[in-house]
Amino acid sequence: MIKNTHKLLGVVGCLLLGLSKPVFATEKPNIIFILTDDLGFNQVGAYGNTPIKTPNLDNIANNGIRFDQAYAGNTVCSPSRVSLFTGRDGRYMTNNSNTVQLEESDITVAHVLKYAGYDTALFGKYSIGSQMGVTDPLAMGFDTWYGMYSILEGHRQYPQILWRDGKKIRITENEGGKKGAYAQELFANEAIDYINQKRENPFFVMLTFSSPHAELAVPEKYSKQYSFKETPYTGMSSGKPSDKYAAYYPEPVAKPNATLAGMVSALDDYVGQITKALEKKGILDNTLIVFTSDNGPHDEGGADPEYLKAATPYKGQKRDLYDGGIHVPMLVQWPDKIKKSRVDNTPWLFADVLPTLADITGVDLNIIPRVKTNGVSIKGLLNDKPEPQPERVLYWEFAKQVGDPNSGIIGDTYQAARKGDYKAVRYGFDAKVELYNIIKDPGEKNNLASSNKELTKEFFELFEKYKD
Repeated sequence: MIKNTHKLLGVVGCLLLGLSKPVFATEKPNIIFILTDDLGFNQVGAYGNTPIKTPNLDNIANNGIRFDQAYAGNTVCSPSRVSLFTGRDGRYMTNNSNTVQLEESDITVAHVLKYAGYDTALFGKYSIGSQMGVTDPLAMGFDTWYGMYSILEGHRQYPQILWRDGKKIRITENEGGKKGAYAQELFANEAIDYINQKRENPFFVMLTFSSPHAELAVPEKYSKQYSFKETPYTGMSSGKPSDKYAAYYPEPVAKPNATLAGMVSALDDYVGQITKALEKKGILDNTLIVFTSDNGPHDEGGADPEYLKAATPYKGQKRDLYDGGIHVPMLVQWPDKIKKSRVDNTPWLFADVLPTLADITGVDLNIIPRVKTNGVSIKGLLNDKPEPQPERVLYWEFAKQVGDPNSGIIGDTYQAARKGDYKAVRYGFDAKVELYNIIKDPGEKNNLASSNKELTKEFFELFEKYKD
Protein backbone atom coordinates (compact mmCIF):
# COMPACT_ATOMS: atom_id res chain seq x y z
CA MET A 1 0.00 0.00 0.00
CA ILE A 2 2.79 2.41 0.89
CA LYS A 3 4.61 1.65 -2.37
CA ASN A 4 1.45 2.30 -4.38
CA THR A 5 0.90 5.57 -2.53
CA HIS A 6 4.41 6.66 -3.37
CA LYS A 7 3.83 5.81 -7.01
CA LEU A 8 0.59 7.79 -7.03
CA LEU A 9 2.23 10.79 -5.41
CA GLY A 10 5.03 10.56 -7.93
CA VAL A 11 2.60 10.56 -10.85
CA VAL A 12 0.65 13.49 -9.39
CA GLY A 13 3.89 15.37 -8.76
CA CYS A 14 5.02 14.87 -12.36
CA LEU A 15 1.65 16.02 -13.65
CA LEU A 16 1.78 19.13 -11.47
CA LEU A 17 5.29 19.89 -12.63
CA GLY A 18 4.22 19.46 -16.22
CA LEU A 19 1.20 21.71 -15.77
CA SER A 20 3.22 24.37 -14.00
CA LYS A 21 6.13 24.47 -16.45
CA PRO A 22 5.21 27.81 -18.07
CA VAL A 23 4.67 29.40 -14.64
CA PHE A 24 8.00 28.05 -13.39
CA ALA A 25 9.76 29.29 -16.49
CA THR A 26 8.51 32.84 -16.01
CA GLU A 27 10.01 32.92 -12.49
CA LYS A 28 13.43 32.95 -14.08
CA PRO A 29 14.25 36.24 -15.75
CA ASN A 30 14.61 36.67 -19.45
CA ILE A 31 18.13 37.90 -20.13
CA ILE A 32 19.28 40.30 -22.85
CA PHE A 33 23.02 40.95 -22.97
CA ILE A 34 23.82 43.83 -25.34
CA LEU A 35 27.45 44.07 -26.38
CA THR A 36 28.73 46.97 -28.45
CA ASP A 37 32.01 47.03 -30.38
CA ASP A 38 34.67 49.63 -29.44
CA LEU A 39 32.33 51.92 -27.49
CA GLY A 40 34.27 54.09 -25.05
CA PHE A 41 33.47 54.59 -21.36
CA ASN A 42 32.42 58.20 -21.95
CA GLN A 43 30.31 57.71 -25.09
CA VAL A 44 27.09 57.16 -23.14
CA GLY A 45 25.27 60.20 -21.80
CA ALA A 46 24.69 58.65 -18.39
CA TYR A 47 28.42 58.90 -17.73
CA GLY A 48 28.10 62.65 -17.94
CA ASN A 49 30.62 64.17 -20.32
CA THR A 50 29.78 63.45 -23.94
CA PRO A 51 28.02 65.42 -26.68
CA ILE A 52 26.50 62.17 -27.96
CA LYS A 53 22.78 61.79 -27.33
CA THR A 54 21.77 58.46 -25.74
CA PRO A 55 18.37 58.99 -24.05
CA ASN A 56 17.38 55.31 -24.04
CA LEU A 57 20.61 54.16 -22.47
CA ASP A 58 20.37 57.00 -19.98
CA ASN A 59 16.91 55.72 -19.11
CA ILE A 60 18.33 52.29 -18.35
CA ALA A 61 20.86 53.93 -16.03
CA ASN A 62 18.11 56.00 -14.40
CA ASN A 63 16.08 52.86 -13.72
CA GLY A 64 18.86 50.46 -12.86
CA ILE A 65 22.54 50.36 -11.96
CA ARG A 66 25.31 52.35 -13.56
CA PHE A 67 28.50 50.47 -12.86
CA ASP A 68 31.41 52.90 -12.86
CA GLN A 69 34.23 50.40 -12.24
CA ALA A 70 33.40 47.63 -14.71
CA TYR A 71 35.91 46.17 -17.14
CA ALA A 72 35.95 44.28 -20.42
CA GLY A 73 37.79 41.00 -20.77
CA ASN A 74 40.55 42.53 -22.88
CA THR A 75 41.45 45.57 -24.95
CA VAL A 76 40.58 44.01 -28.33
CA CYS A 77 37.63 42.09 -29.66
CA SER A 78 38.38 38.38 -29.74
CA PRO A 79 40.03 37.74 -26.35
CA SER A 80 37.49 40.02 -24.70
CA ARG A 81 34.61 38.03 -26.20
CA VAL A 82 36.14 34.65 -25.38
CA SER A 83 36.53 35.88 -21.80
CA LEU A 84 32.87 36.91 -21.78
CA PHE A 85 31.62 33.67 -23.30
CA THR A 86 33.70 31.34 -21.09
CA GLY A 87 34.06 33.17 -17.79
CA ARG A 88 37.86 33.38 -17.86
CA ASP A 89 40.23 36.25 -17.30
CA GLY A 90 43.70 36.46 -18.85
CA ARG A 91 45.12 33.96 -16.35
CA TYR A 92 42.87 31.19 -17.64
CA MET A 93 43.01 32.09 -21.32
CA THR A 94 45.20 30.00 -23.61
CA ASN A 95 45.68 32.91 -26.03
CA ASN A 96 45.41 36.61 -25.19
CA SER A 97 45.87 37.93 -28.72
CA ASN A 98 43.24 38.88 -31.27
CA THR A 99 43.80 35.51 -32.98
CA VAL A 100 42.09 33.58 -30.18
CA GLN A 101 39.00 31.51 -30.96
CA LEU A 102 36.70 29.29 -28.96
CA GLU A 103 37.77 25.66 -28.75
CA GLU A 104 35.53 22.68 -29.33
CA SER A 105 35.72 21.68 -25.67
CA ASP A 106 34.77 25.12 -24.33
CA ILE A 107 31.62 25.56 -22.29
CA THR A 108 30.00 28.92 -22.92
CA VAL A 109 27.43 30.99 -21.08
CA ALA A 110 24.87 29.78 -23.64
CA HIS A 111 25.61 26.15 -22.75
CA VAL A 112 25.18 27.01 -19.08
CA LEU A 113 21.80 28.63 -19.61
CA LYS A 114 20.60 25.62 -21.58
CA TYR A 115 21.03 23.71 -18.30
CA ALA A 116 18.60 26.22 -16.78
CA GLY A 117 15.99 25.59 -19.46
CA TYR A 118 16.57 28.72 -21.52
CA ASP A 119 16.00 29.29 -25.20
CA THR A 120 19.21 30.89 -26.46
CA ALA A 121 19.88 33.22 -29.38
CA LEU A 122 22.74 35.28 -30.76
CA PHE A 123 22.17 38.23 -33.08
CA GLY A 124 25.09 40.22 -34.47
CA LYS A 125 28.84 39.84 -34.55
CA TYR A 126 30.43 36.54 -33.50
CA SER A 127 34.07 36.41 -34.73
CA ILE A 128 35.33 33.75 -32.27
CA GLY A 129 34.46 30.52 -34.07
CA SER A 130 37.14 28.97 -36.26
CA GLN A 131 35.24 26.03 -37.74
CA MET A 132 31.64 25.86 -38.88
CA GLY A 133 29.79 23.03 -37.17
CA VAL A 134 32.40 22.85 -34.41
CA THR A 135 32.74 26.28 -32.85
CA ASP A 136 30.06 28.32 -34.61
CA PRO A 137 27.24 29.71 -32.41
CA LEU A 138 24.95 26.70 -32.92
CA ALA A 139 27.74 24.40 -31.74
CA MET A 140 28.47 26.67 -28.78
CA GLY A 141 25.06 26.57 -27.12
CA PHE A 142 22.82 28.88 -29.15
CA ASP A 143 19.57 27.60 -30.63
CA THR A 144 19.20 30.57 -32.97
CA TRP A 145 21.86 32.57 -34.77
CA TYR A 146 21.75 35.51 -37.17
CA GLY A 147 24.63 37.79 -38.00
CA MET A 148 28.32 37.98 -38.85
CA TYR A 149 30.66 35.00 -38.48
CA SER A 150 34.27 36.08 -39.11
CA ILE A 151 36.13 39.02 -37.59
CA LEU A 152 36.56 40.78 -40.95
CA GLU A 153 32.85 40.51 -41.72
CA GLY A 154 32.34 42.75 -38.72
CA HIS A 155 34.13 45.59 -40.54
CA ARG A 156 31.13 46.26 -42.79
CA GLN A 157 28.11 48.30 -41.74
CA TYR A 158 26.28 47.45 -44.98
CA PRO A 159 27.18 43.78 -45.49
CA GLN A 160 26.34 41.82 -48.59
CA ILE A 161 26.45 38.48 -46.75
CA LEU A 162 25.16 37.45 -43.31
CA TRP A 163 24.54 34.08 -41.68
CA ARG A 164 21.34 32.48 -40.45
CA ASP A 165 21.68 29.26 -38.45
CA GLY A 166 24.88 28.25 -40.22
CA LYS A 167 23.86 29.18 -43.76
CA LYS A 168 24.99 32.21 -45.76
CA ILE A 169 22.26 34.57 -46.88
CA ARG A 170 22.55 37.37 -49.40
CA ILE A 171 21.64 40.89 -48.34
CA THR A 172 20.48 42.02 -51.76
CA GLU A 173 19.70 45.55 -50.52
CA ASN A 174 23.47 46.10 -50.24
CA GLU A 175 24.60 44.51 -53.49
CA GLY A 176 25.95 46.51 -56.40
CA GLY A 177 27.18 49.33 -54.19
CA LYS A 178 23.78 49.96 -52.62
CA LYS A 179 23.38 50.72 -48.93
CA GLY A 180 19.86 49.70 -48.16
CA ALA A 181 20.19 47.53 -45.07
CA TYR A 182 22.17 48.73 -42.04
CA ALA A 183 23.65 45.80 -40.14
CA GLN A 184 22.85 47.07 -36.66
CA GLU A 185 19.21 47.67 -37.56
CA LEU A 186 18.98 44.16 -38.99
CA PHE A 187 20.37 42.69 -35.76
CA ALA A 188 17.98 44.72 -33.59
CA ASN A 189 14.98 43.77 -35.73
CA GLU A 190 15.85 40.08 -35.47
CA ALA A 191 16.12 40.39 -31.69
CA ILE A 192 12.73 42.12 -31.50
CA ASP A 193 11.13 39.45 -33.69
CA TYR A 194 12.60 36.81 -31.38
CA ILE A 195 11.32 38.56 -28.26
CA ASN A 196 7.82 38.69 -29.75
CA GLN A 197 7.67 34.95 -30.43
CA LYS A 198 5.52 32.74 -28.20
CA ARG A 199 7.51 30.34 -26.02
CA GLU A 200 7.24 28.38 -22.80
CA ASN A 201 10.84 28.88 -21.70
CA PRO A 202 12.65 32.01 -20.62
CA PHE A 203 15.07 33.36 -23.22
CA PHE A 204 18.69 34.43 -23.30
CA VAL A 205 19.55 36.86 -26.09
CA MET A 206 23.06 38.01 -26.88
CA LEU A 207 22.73 41.07 -29.09
CA THR A 208 26.28 41.79 -30.25
CA PHE A 209 26.36 44.96 -32.31
CA SER A 210 29.38 45.47 -34.58
CA SER A 211 29.27 49.22 -34.03
CA PRO A 212 30.70 51.83 -33.42
CA HIS A 213 33.68 49.83 -34.71
CA ALA A 214 34.92 51.08 -38.07
CA GLU A 215 33.93 51.26 -40.86
CA LEU A 216 32.28 54.56 -40.01
CA ALA A 217 28.83 54.53 -41.57
CA VAL A 218 25.27 55.14 -40.38
CA PRO A 219 21.90 56.17 -41.83
CA GLU A 220 21.91 59.95 -42.25
CA LYS A 221 18.99 60.52 -39.88
CA TYR A 222 21.31 59.67 -36.99
CA SER A 223 24.40 61.65 -38.03
CA LYS A 224 22.77 64.84 -39.32
CA GLN A 225 21.89 65.97 -35.79
CA TYR A 226 25.59 66.53 -35.03
CA SER A 227 27.84 69.38 -36.05
CA PHE A 228 31.49 69.04 -35.03
CA LYS A 229 34.88 70.22 -36.17
CA GLU A 230 35.81 67.67 -38.84
CA THR A 231 38.87 66.34 -40.61
CA PRO A 232 37.61 64.32 -43.59
CA TYR A 233 38.84 60.74 -43.82
CA THR A 234 40.04 59.91 -47.32
CA GLY A 235 40.53 56.15 -46.99
CA MET A 236 41.88 54.91 -50.32
CA SER A 237 40.07 57.48 -52.47
CA SER A 238 43.29 59.33 -53.35
CA GLY A 239 44.94 56.13 -54.54
CA LYS A 240 47.14 56.06 -51.45
CA PRO A 241 46.22 54.82 -47.98
CA SER A 242 45.37 57.66 -45.62
CA ASP A 243 46.46 55.61 -42.61
CA LYS A 244 47.45 52.06 -41.65
CA TYR A 245 43.80 51.00 -41.49
CA ALA A 246 42.78 52.27 -44.93
CA ALA A 247 43.01 48.83 -46.55
CA TYR A 248 40.23 47.70 -44.21
CA TYR A 249 38.23 50.91 -44.49
CA PRO A 250 38.80 52.24 -48.03
CA GLU A 251 35.71 54.45 -48.36
CA PRO A 252 36.06 58.17 -47.58
CA VAL A 253 34.04 59.70 -44.75
CA ALA A 254 33.34 63.42 -45.02
CA LYS A 255 32.31 63.90 -41.39
CA PRO A 256 33.83 61.14 -39.27
CA ASN A 257 33.02 62.69 -35.87
CA ALA A 258 29.36 63.22 -36.70
CA THR A 259 29.19 59.77 -38.26
CA LEU A 260 30.61 58.05 -35.20
CA ALA A 261 28.33 59.99 -32.88
CA GLY A 262 25.42 59.01 -35.10
CA MET A 263 26.45 55.37 -34.89
CA VAL A 264 26.18 55.52 -31.11
CA SER A 265 22.84 57.31 -31.29
CA ALA A 266 21.60 54.62 -33.69
CA LEU A 267 22.52 51.93 -31.17
CA ASP A 268 20.69 53.90 -28.50
CA ASP A 269 17.59 54.01 -30.72
CA TYR A 270 17.70 50.24 -31.26
CA VAL A 271 18.04 49.63 -27.51
CA GLY A 272 14.99 51.82 -27.01
CA GLN A 273 13.04 49.78 -29.54
CA ILE A 274 13.97 46.59 -27.68
CA THR A 275 12.86 47.90 -24.29
CA LYS A 276 9.58 49.06 -25.84
CA ALA A 277 9.04 45.58 -27.30
CA LEU A 278 9.63 44.03 -23.88
CA GLU A 279 7.25 46.52 -22.28
CA LYS A 280 4.54 45.96 -24.91
CA LYS A 281 4.74 42.22 -24.34
CA GLY A 282 4.52 42.70 -20.59
CA ILE A 283 7.86 41.10 -19.77
CA LEU A 284 10.09 44.12 -19.14
CA ASP A 285 9.96 43.80 -15.35
CA ASN A 286 11.20 40.22 -15.40
CA THR A 287 13.96 40.84 -17.94
CA LEU A 288 17.57 41.41 -16.96
CA ILE A 289 19.16 43.82 -19.45
CA VAL A 290 22.93 44.31 -19.52
CA PHE A 291 24.57 46.87 -21.80
CA THR A 292 28.33 47.18 -22.24
CA SER A 293 31.27 47.31 -24.69
CA ASP A 294 33.94 44.77 -25.64
CA ASN A 295 36.83 47.25 -25.17
CA GLY A 296 37.73 50.93 -25.34
CA PRO A 297 37.29 53.33 -28.27
CA HIS A 298 39.20 53.03 -31.54
CA ASP A 299 40.95 55.51 -33.86
CA GLU A 300 40.31 53.55 -37.06
CA GLY A 301 38.69 54.69 -40.30
CA GLY A 302 38.80 58.37 -39.37
CA ALA A 303 37.61 58.10 -35.76
CA ASP A 304 39.06 60.61 -33.32
CA PRO A 305 38.52 59.37 -29.75
CA GLU A 306 40.35 62.34 -28.26
CA TYR A 307 38.07 64.89 -29.93
CA LEU A 308 34.94 63.13 -28.64
CA LYS A 309 36.58 62.45 -25.23
CA ALA A 310 35.58 58.85 -25.77
CA ALA A 311 37.54 57.33 -22.88
CA THR A 312 37.45 60.29 -20.48
CA PRO A 313 38.63 60.37 -17.71
CA TYR A 314 40.82 57.39 -18.52
CA LYS A 315 44.12 57.16 -20.37
CA GLY A 316 44.52 55.20 -23.59
CA GLN A 317 42.15 53.49 -26.00
CA LYS A 318 41.66 50.18 -27.81
CA ARG A 319 44.88 48.09 -27.74
CA ASP A 320 45.97 49.72 -24.46
CA LEU A 321 45.87 48.18 -21.01
CA TYR A 322 45.66 51.60 -19.49
CA ASP A 323 42.07 51.97 -18.36
CA GLY A 324 40.96 53.72 -21.55
CA GLY A 325 41.35 50.39 -23.34
CA ILE A 326 39.50 48.16 -20.88
CA HIS A 327 37.33 50.31 -18.58
CA VAL A 328 33.89 50.18 -20.21
CA PRO A 329 30.34 51.43 -19.70
CA MET A 330 28.19 48.86 -17.89
CA LEU A 331 24.47 49.45 -17.37
CA VAL A 332 22.09 46.92 -15.80
CA GLN A 333 18.31 47.07 -15.55
CA TRP A 334 16.09 44.47 -13.87
CA PRO A 335 12.88 46.07 -12.58
CA ASP A 336 11.75 43.07 -10.53
CA LYS A 337 14.98 43.18 -8.49
CA ILE A 338 16.36 46.70 -8.95
CA LYS A 339 13.70 49.24 -8.02
CA LYS A 340 16.01 52.10 -6.99
CA SER A 341 18.61 53.43 -9.40
CA ARG A 342 22.16 53.81 -8.15
CA VAL A 343 25.79 54.14 -9.15
CA ASP A 344 27.89 51.17 -8.09
CA ASN A 345 31.67 51.33 -7.78
CA THR A 346 32.41 47.64 -7.35
CA PRO A 347 35.23 46.52 -9.69
CA TRP A 348 34.27 43.53 -11.84
CA LEU A 349 34.92 42.21 -15.35
CA PHE A 350 33.66 40.05 -18.19
CA ALA A 351 34.87 36.81 -16.58
CA ASP A 352 32.18 37.33 -13.93
CA VAL A 353 29.25 37.24 -16.37
CA LEU A 354 29.04 33.45 -16.78
CA PRO A 355 29.12 32.62 -13.05
CA THR A 356 26.69 35.47 -12.34
CA LEU A 357 24.10 34.25 -14.85
CA ALA A 358 24.57 30.69 -13.62
CA ASP A 359 23.89 31.89 -10.08
CA ILE A 360 20.83 33.89 -11.10
CA THR A 361 19.32 30.96 -13.00
CA GLY A 362 20.12 28.30 -10.40
CA VAL A 363 22.82 26.39 -12.27
CA ASP A 364 25.50 24.68 -10.17
CA LEU A 365 28.68 25.01 -12.21
CA ASN A 366 30.26 22.19 -10.24
CA ILE A 367 28.06 19.65 -11.99
CA ILE A 368 28.68 20.85 -15.54
CA PRO A 369 31.53 18.97 -17.27
CA ARG A 370 34.46 21.00 -18.67
CA VAL A 371 33.45 24.35 -17.18
CA LYS A 372 36.62 26.31 -16.48
CA THR A 373 36.01 29.75 -15.04
CA ASN A 374 37.81 31.94 -12.55
CA GLY A 375 35.16 34.65 -12.55
CA VAL A 376 32.91 35.21 -9.54
CA SER A 377 29.18 35.78 -9.25
CA ILE A 378 28.08 39.37 -8.66
CA LYS A 379 24.43 38.39 -8.23
CA GLY A 380 24.55 39.98 -4.78
CA LEU A 381 24.96 43.40 -6.38
CA LEU A 382 21.90 43.14 -8.61
CA ASN A 383 19.31 44.30 -6.10
CA ASP A 384 18.48 47.24 -3.86
CA LYS A 385 20.51 45.91 -0.94
CA PRO A 386 23.85 45.10 -2.57
CA GLU A 387 26.15 42.68 -0.81
CA PRO A 388 29.79 43.84 -0.60
CA GLN A 389 32.13 41.79 -2.79
CA PRO A 390 35.35 40.43 -1.29
CA GLU A 391 38.48 42.20 -2.52
CA ARG A 392 40.31 40.30 -5.24
CA VAL A 393 42.82 40.83 -8.00
CA LEU A 394 41.56 41.49 -11.54
CA TYR A 395 43.96 40.59 -14.33
CA TRP A 396 44.39 41.30 -18.05
CA GLU A 397 46.98 40.26 -20.60
CA PHE A 398 47.21 41.38 -24.21
CA ALA A 399 49.53 39.93 -26.84
CA LYS A 400 49.82 42.74 -29.36
CA GLN A 401 50.20 41.94 -33.04
CA VAL A 402 53.04 43.49 -35.01
CA GLY A 403 52.40 46.12 -37.68
CA ASP A 404 49.07 45.26 -39.25
CA PRO A 405 46.70 44.75 -36.29
CA ASN A 406 45.35 41.62 -37.97
CA SER A 407 48.76 40.18 -38.94
CA GLY A 408 48.69 37.32 -36.47
CA ILE A 409 52.35 37.94 -35.64
CA ILE A 410 52.71 38.54 -31.92
CA GLY A 411 55.04 41.24 -30.64
CA ASP A 412 55.05 42.56 -27.08
CA THR A 413 52.75 41.20 -24.42
CA TYR A 414 51.19 43.69 -22.04
CA GLN A 415 49.90 42.90 -18.55
CA ALA A 416 47.65 44.76 -16.14
CA ALA A 417 46.08 44.01 -12.78
CA ARG A 418 43.91 45.82 -10.27
CA LYS A 419 43.60 45.30 -6.51
CA GLY A 420 41.34 47.65 -4.64
CA ASP A 421 42.13 51.22 -5.70
CA TYR A 422 45.49 50.28 -7.20
CA LYS A 423 46.21 49.36 -10.79
CA ALA A 424 49.51 48.10 -12.21
CA VAL A 425 50.53 47.83 -15.86
CA ARG A 426 53.58 46.38 -17.59
CA TYR A 427 54.04 47.07 -21.29
CA GLY A 428 56.23 44.08 -22.12
CA PHE A 429 57.83 41.33 -20.07
CA ASP A 430 61.08 43.29 -19.85
CA ALA A 431 59.41 46.62 -19.04
CA LYS A 432 59.12 48.15 -15.60
CA VAL A 433 55.92 47.85 -13.60
CA GLU A 434 53.92 51.06 -13.40
CA LEU A 435 51.63 51.58 -10.41
CA TYR A 436 48.67 53.97 -10.14
CA ASN A 437 45.86 54.79 -7.76
CA ILE A 438 43.15 54.41 -10.37
CA ILE A 439 40.51 56.16 -8.22
CA LYS A 440 42.52 59.28 -7.39
CA ASP A 441 44.42 59.22 -10.69
CA PRO A 442 42.13 57.78 -13.42
CA GLY A 443 44.39 59.26 -16.10
CA GLU A 444 47.28 57.09 -14.84
CA LYS A 445 49.65 60.05 -14.78
CA ASN A 446 51.32 59.68 -11.38
CA ASN A 447 53.43 56.51 -11.31
CA LEU A 448 53.69 55.34 -7.69
CA ALA A 449 56.07 52.44 -8.31
CA SER A 450 59.08 54.06 -6.64
CA SER A 451 57.13 55.30 -3.62
CA ASN A 452 55.20 52.07 -2.98
CA LYS A 453 57.79 49.39 -3.60
CA GLU A 454 56.05 46.70 -1.58
CA LEU A 455 52.84 46.81 -3.64
CA THR A 456 54.82 47.17 -6.86
CA LYS A 457 56.73 44.00 -5.97
CA GLU A 458 53.46 42.20 -5.33
CA PHE A 459 52.19 43.10 -8.80
CA PHE A 460 55.58 42.24 -10.35
CA GLU A 461 55.44 38.74 -8.85
CA LEU A 462 51.91 38.33 -10.17
CA PHE A 463 52.99 39.36 -13.66
CA GLU A 464 55.96 37.01 -13.57
CA LYS A 465 53.75 34.13 -12.47
CA TYR A 466 51.39 34.47 -15.41
CA LYS A 467 53.61 35.72 -18.21
CA ASP A 468 54.05 32.20 -19.65
